[in-house]
Amino acid sequence: MIKLEKVCKKYGNQKVLDDVSFQVAQGEFVSIVGHSGAGKSTLVNLIFGMKKIDSGNIYVNDIHINSLTPAEIQMFRRNIGMIFQDFKLLEKNTVFENIAFALEVCGYSEKEINSRVKDVLKVVGLEEKRNHFPSQLSGGEAQRCAIARALIHAPNILIADEPTGNLDPENAKSLADLLLKINKSGTTIILSTHNENIVNFLMKRVIKIKNGKIESDKKNSGYGK
Repeated sequence: MIKLEKVCKKYGNQKVLDDVSFQVAQGEFVSIVGHSGAGKSTLVNLIFGMKKIDSGNIYVNDIHINSLTPAEIQMFRRNIGMIFQDFKLLEKNTVFENIAFALEVCGYSEKEINSRVKDVLKVVGLEEKRNHFPSQLSGGEAQRCAIARALIHAPNILIADEPTGNLDPENAKSLADLLLKINKSGTTIILSTHNENIVNFLMKRVIKIKNGKIESDKKNSGYGK
């Protein structure tokens, strides 16, 4: 499903990731943890194809993404859902329009778009907010809209980069419950977070990054275990 081999990444002279290797199987839920600047966001961005590695190899769904062209990367990303900390919602579009946009640019019919958007709105519990604008949503609702948008192509991998960073504890736990629900449907989830409470609540596999290296990799673990 996902395989990293001796991955290294630098920004200038600073080595952000150093000889990182691990694998994630189909249907796994993995939390990537570590302090700010440890390399968590860089790692998930490399898996998503948003950044290029300096050395090593990354395989996702048996695709060697190092060698993909920019056009091929765009096609590759359609099979992976990505949730950003700042939501990246279109402020002048409704919830429905934000989610539908990804399908419209791919040429889906209006009937197919309506059907798919209706389904994902139900998954994230936003059916009654479909005609609201982002400014009318709470932080938790905006994050759920971002998750729905990430799910619209029915990806087999969902990557969440610090998705609870702007949420209060109650909404953060609600988001964690939703991610567990999505994972139970068979979707592989990679969660990058510094939220110890959420990691301890999830009790899934935890990969801890420190100074660009893997410090520990444990299954059914909490943040500090």
